[in-house]
Formats: sequence, C-alpha cells, structure tokens
Amino acid sequence: MKKSLFGLLALAAMSTTALAADIKPALVYGTGGKFDKSFNEAAYNGAEKFKAETGIDYRDFEPTGDTQGEQAIRNFASRGFNPVVAVSFAWTSAIEKVAAEFPDTKFVIVDSVVDKPNVRSVVYKEEEGSYLVGVVAGLASKTGKVGFVGGMDIPLIRKFECGYEQGARAANAKIEVFQNMTGTTGAAWNDPVRGGELTKNQIDQGADVIYAAAGATGLGVLQTAADNKKLSIGVDSNQNHLHPGSVLTSMVKRVDLAVYNAYADTKGDNFTAGVQALGVKEDGVGWALDDNNKPLITPEIQAAVDKAKADIIAGTVKVHDYMSDNSCPK
Repeated sequence: MKKSLFGLLALAAMSTTALAADIKPALVYGTGGKFDKSFNEAAYNGAEKFKAETGIDYRDFEPTGDTQGEQAIRNFASRGFNPVVAVSFAWTSAIEKVAAEFPDTKFVIVDSVVDKPNVRSVVYKEEEGSYLVGVVAGLASKTGKVGFVGGMDIPLIRKFECGYEQGARAANAKIEVFQNMTGTTGAAWNDPVRGGELTKNQIDQGADVIYAAAGATGLGVLQTAADNKKLSIGVDSNQNHLHPGSVLTSMVKRVDLAVYNAYADTKGDNFTAGVQALGVKEDGVGWALDDNNKPLITPEIQAAVDKAKADIIAGTVKVHDYMSDNSCPK
C-alpha cells in the first residue's frame, strides 16, 4: 500500500515537472524597442512578473523591421516555445500564417484579431481610457487648447485621438484640439526628435496639454512639454515618473496583463482562444494617479474622472470607437 502511495506521489510530482517543462514562453515586441517606457515595456513587465512568480524564464525578441517579426514568431514556434505572444497589430499576418503551420502551439496577439483555434486575440478599448485622460486635459488646460501626437497613422491610433478629443470636449465644449501623426511607417514609433518637433509646434499654437500615443516617440513629446513648462499625458505604461510635475497623467493600457495571463493560463492549462476585449470596466485601460502627478489633480478633476469612469461602466456615456466607424464626432 505504501509503495503504491509513494509511486502515485512520485508520478504526480513527475507530471507537475513535465507540465512546467512544457511551458516555454516567448515574446515578440513591436518595433520601437523593449524599453520604450510605453507599450513594449508594459509587455516586458508582464513577462517579468510571471518569471518572478514562477521561476520560469522566457525568451524575447526586439524586431527592428516588419520582416523580422514573422521570422521571430516562426523561429520560436519551430523551437518548441509555447505560448508565443506577439505584441503589435503589425504581426497580424505573421500570426495567421505561423499559427496555421503550428496548430499545437498557443499564440497570443495584442492589438489585433486573428481567427484561429490556437490564437488568443487581446484588444483594448483605448478610446475609453483616452476619454478619461481627455477629461483631465480639458479641465487642466488654462488656454482652452490641447494637443495630441500619435505615432504611426493607423486607425488604432486614430482611436486614441478620437476618444481623447471626445473626453476633452465633454469637459470643455469650446476646447480646441490639435493633432498630428508622426509618420506612416513603423519608424514612427521610435522618433522622439520628431515627436518633440510636433509638440513644440502645438505649444506655439497655444496648446498647454499634449497627449502622446506614439511609443518611444512619445518620450520626445513628454520631454519637450517639460522643457517648455507645459503639461503632457503619457500612454500605455504609467509615465508620470518620467517628468514629475509635468506629466499630468498617463493613459494606462494593461498590456502586461495580456502577457502575464497568456503565460499563467498556459501553465495552468486554462488557455482559451478567441477575442478578449478589455476596457474601463475590465480594468484593461484607465488613468494613472500617483505621488508624481497628485499635486496636478484638483478635486474637481478627480470627481469628473470618477464620474466619467462610472458613466462608461454604466453605459450612460458611449465613447466612439474609430475602428468600427472611421470618423470622429465633433
């Protein structure tokens, strides 16, 4: 009886070890660099959290061009990595191809939808988080003029801008909103000099709050705003600490959760394919309030954002989704 019990325990231990050994997480970033203080770095933080909690390491890759992404995804899958997480809409076609080639591998794509039985697609309601920081901008602006600097000119970034504009107008119906996109290629995510130039141009027109949704390019936006004693709004990760007293808030997009959950769900044999859409209600997007920006947030702003958040969750405020209707109501 004892031998039988010991045998079962040993078998269970071996099964647990085998299960853990089957988890070989991989991560492919979007172009713009791992440490962009924004989108990619949020993904990195999610992977690091999983590693710290489980002791299971992961491999990652930083593509510098669009062709490298597909090569990296296929390379990880062919070497037995599972799951393979790709953060960026740019890897949509790559995931479609590679997921079909490796049906036993689990894939996750962030910011796009791929309809395959072994793919989880994680998308965010960026318009909702952008609406919240738009309310903050509209109330904090003293000139009645605010700005937006986007990265690559694609519908996804227009989605940020449109939600921001809607929120700013909800706070101040007469507000003027300037907006510029950095470029039309992947290089637009990693051009802080150009981001700074666009920001200075908006400041010269009277903008005193500028929201950056541009990856590493946004670092130039935040720096230029600080240099000119204006306010900025960060994106994806909490960027308040980069220029305390100048970064008004950050629109936080929980890309870290997408990565962490993909790894944890695979480890626990709870992985599901299909679409996950994360908004304010799901705590997938929000605004950042901490010691770095607390002095900038008045009780009026706090109350207005709390109400906007509650109204979005209740459905009494509908934030326009540019991705479903390529227009931005004025």
